[in-house]
Amino acid sequence: MSTPEYERFQAATILRPDDVPPATPLSWHMERLTEHDHRLHARALREDFPYEVERGDLVDALAAIALRESMHRHIVVQRGSRIREAMEMGATWYEMAAALDITPDEARTLLREWADGQHRLHRGDVERAADSPLGLTPERHAQVLALTELGDNETVRAAAR
Repeated sequence: MSTPEYERFQAATILRPDDVPPATPLSWHMERLTEHDHRLHARALREDFPYEVERGDLVDALAAIALRESMHRHIVVQRGSRIREAMEMGATWYEMAAALDITPDEARTLLREWADGQHRLHRGDVERAADSPLGLTPERHAQVLALTELGDNETVRAAAR
């Protein structure tokens, strides 16, 4: 991989989660995290280890923590959109709950909170006269909220019949 964004990410010093650009793919996070983790694990090797290894330092420890936190935030932010996608593809609330290891009602709450946040984002962009408003339009917001009204074993496909 050799895009300018990737090269900038690889060259960046990451000591805080906000040092990672918002749209950074999780695979890039993992690659960097793995490098830091390898160096940190090498610290536990005996001094007379027969092979040359690079031993981690404080920067590796802080970067590993910051990258994990950035990944956590990325995953949490994406959770609502992934729930919406799965439900629109025909998942049931029971399946969704199992995938999240929570109850169907808790899964509905996650989707509802995400949809409301995306709708607020859209309204704010419209109020600021943004060229390309992000988030959910009122119509799309209503469509997503309708998913929360499905029964625990009901799918979009079954409800459409």
